[in-house]
Amino acid sequence: MTFDDIAAVDALEKALFPVDAWPLQMFYDELNQTDTRSYYVAEADGTVVGYAGLMCVLPIADVQTIAVVPAAEGTGIGSALLTVLITEAKERGADDVLLEVRDDNPRAQRLYRWFGFEQIHIRPRYYRDGADALIMRLALSTWDGPPQAATKETE
Repeated sequence: MTFDDIAAVDALEKALFPVDAWPLQMFYDELNQTDTRSYYVAEADGTVVGYAGLMCVLPIADVQTIAVVPAAEGTGIGSALLTVLITEAKERGADDVLLEVRDDNPRAQRLYRWFGFEQIHIRPRYYRDGADALIMRLALSTWDGPPQAATKETE
């Protein structure tokens, strides 16, 4: 992600997370913290369709955000972004990757579990609308790379 991407990311943030959207300035602040933060965008036909960010303060890395436009869900963009974040955390020397996910977002929870994340805690009423956050952790010592897509065997 570059500063030129922020307008598009901010528009997506407000559309995808209307209650919990980050303020515009937060994206600028995050991009300015290059020693501990990394942000990425996914594009299709020149349009931002996903974005993700990582904070790494050893020994922990934390997924700051990850989002994909609904029209592109299920196409592997979320998996690709998460793979980039986890790979970077491992390369930086983190022991674990943590993240928060809404307790009412089973699709995201399935993705994280597929990657090997385990729920370790609940933060009650973490989100502005009162939803709980599930705290999940991936021990990088057990991570050998992204999970392989399931293949359907044919006879």
